[in-house]
Amino acid sequence: MVQSKTQKYLFLAFCLLPTFIMFCIFTVYPMIGGLYYSFFKWSGTSSVMEFIGFDNYTRMLSDSVILRAIINDYLFVFIKVFGIMILALFFAVALTQLRIKEAPFYRIVFFFPNIMSVVVIGILWQFIYDPNIGLVNGLLRAIGLEEWARPWLGDMTWALPSVSIPAIWAGIGLFMLLLMGGITNISKSLYEAAEIDGASEWQQFWKITVPLIWPQIKTSIIYIVITSLNGSFVLVQVMTAGGPGVATEVMGSYLYQKAFEDFQFGYGAAIGVLILVLSLVSVIILQVLLKKEKVEY
Repeated sequence: MVQSKTQKYLFLAFCLLPTFIMFCIFTVYPMIGGLYYSFFKWSGTSSVMEFIGFDNYTRMLSDSVILRAIINDYLFVFIKVFGIMILALFFAVALTQLRIKEAPFYRIVFFFPNIMSVVVIGILWQFIYDPNIGLVNGLLRAIGLEEWARPWLGDMTWALPSVSIPAIWAGIGLFMLLLMGGITNISKSLYEAAEIDGASEWQQFWKITVPLIWPQIKTSIIYIVITSLNGSFVLVQVMTAGGPGVATEVMGSYLYQKAFEDFQFGYGAAIGVLILVLSLVSVIILQVLLKKEKVEY
């Protein structure tokens, strides 16, 4: 049956319309609503809304907690990107190049944390970090390093790195599988030719593997940055609630505090707009920095 262009477009519109409607309801409308409420002084529950223009935004300029939250967010992103990418790339290469028989089993093991709720992961790692019965301090005491034991989530210096580790642990599997897909598509003849030319395995990795899976690496980095800036709040809220002090305060947790605990919904909405802007700017900068010409051999 031959279809006209009009029929094809109508069919595509029919298929895409439900998704587009859901996108508008759950993404576009909240974004516009957040921007609108950011210009008001509103508790979030009262019927009284006072228009204050850009006062919420100027208030952020003098809010020291906002600056600390932004710094914490980008430190969290930095640790997470490097931790996940290094480990995911290492395991992806190991499971594809070393011909490990149990590779399918390890794929399941590494991917398992991705199907767990972030709340469950946070609670699990709270027990691991527990200063009295936790696994970390227990191992340190067992090997004679008791002086290294500490309340990890209650230490101003170690709290943020401690929260970052569960995020890295939970993210390795997904990006490992993504990189493995790219590696398995590389022709083996390239490695054979490089080996004949005398290239070491390290040289093959940097000259063949990394350039040819660069699109997957770039996608992974951008995805980690976006999800970290927008989603780190849940893990932080479960594990530390932004403490001790503001040592692990991120923009998302501060937004929650202001909007739903202090009932400053307008100010919370302004923080939400800030998160959106910083996320967009970060992605644009990454797109420029990670831009690389397509490699063909």
